[in-house]
Amino acid sequence: MSYITQDEWIDTIRREYLHSFIKRGGAAVKFAVPMEDLDHRQLQNLVRKTAEEENYLFASVDAISTKIHMIDKLFHTVARQIDWDDLSRAFVKKIFVQNGYALPMHGEDFAFSNIAAINNREEIFLRREVRAWFEERIFHDFDMSQEFRIAMIRLCLEQLDLAGPSAFLSNAVKEWLRGELRLISALKDALIFQKIARYNARHMLFSLVHWLKVNGKSGLVLVLDITRYLVSRKSKNPDDGFFYSIPALLDVYEVLRQFIDGTDEMEGCLIVVLASKEFLDLDDRRGLRSYEALQFRIWDEVRDRQRPNPLASLVRLANNNKEPGYKVFREVQ
Repeated sequence: MSYITQDEWIDTIRREYLHSFIKRGGAAVKFAVPMEDLDHRQLQNLVRKTAEEENYLFASVDAISTKIHMIDKLFHTVARQIDWDDLSRAFVKKIFVQNGYALPMHGEDFAFSNIAAINNREEIFLRREVRAWFEERIFHDFDMSQEFRIAMIRLCLEQLDLAGPSAFLSNAVKEWLRGELRLISALKDALIFQKIARYNARHMLFSLVHWLKVNGKSGLVLVLDITRYLVSRKSKNPDDGFFYSIPALLDVYEVLRQFIDGTDEMEGCLIVVLASKEFLDLDDRRGLRSYEALQFRIWDEVRDRQRPNPLASLVRLANNNKEPGYKVFREVQ
């Protein structure tokens, strides 16, 4: 079996996906399995560097600390890596500029009263006009779920009313996005009545990707490290993170299968799944063969033994300082 070097694979991801396909609204799910002593963190940093150079927002989730098979936990972990204020501030500034308004020179002066004074407007009428903009540009953008749209309007209003009642609600909204809100009743005035759970978290993630593109990002690059799911023995050290049962493993495979089948619903998103060699092992109960619905979607049944396909859904990675060659490794046939 021939392997591809990590640098060659990263270059392929940049050239064939990040630079054009994903940036123009496409979506893809890629699986990378280091076959030698490759540091997952180093590989993840290479993906991060490449993504940020192409103006993507990068997020990573490791199964050691996050239950990836629970899609709501996955979304909350991604949400904690997002600067929600920065995104909403960028949107508010853009919409004012597009409507011909002058803005304060300093960020701390960015408020309804100051903008109204600069543009010789009455604040009460400016507030009404801005809400109409938000209704048209956010609430009527049906590529995002309704709850996500309401949340983003609330965060945008906070940028213009830092000392008003919006500040308390916006903090509750951010806690809701991050999975840190204790009582959903705190968001009653924001017209949000349910927590983010398994049934709506996927739509929230897709909404986030769309919101990133609305605010000038190329999209989202998300790295999921599922290596911990392939560990068969539980550590006696409680600080070593989560251990997963076989049912949890099958659940995470189903989540990944759903991501693959949902690429037509996503826009501007690349998901990279990192796994250990056990993922490919024929004899391992935790390997890919244990869930055929995922195996049939990513397994390269027809392949060249000497020349790997860098565009394949599943790639096997080798060190950069070694010439990829034939390796004997028992895999699913």
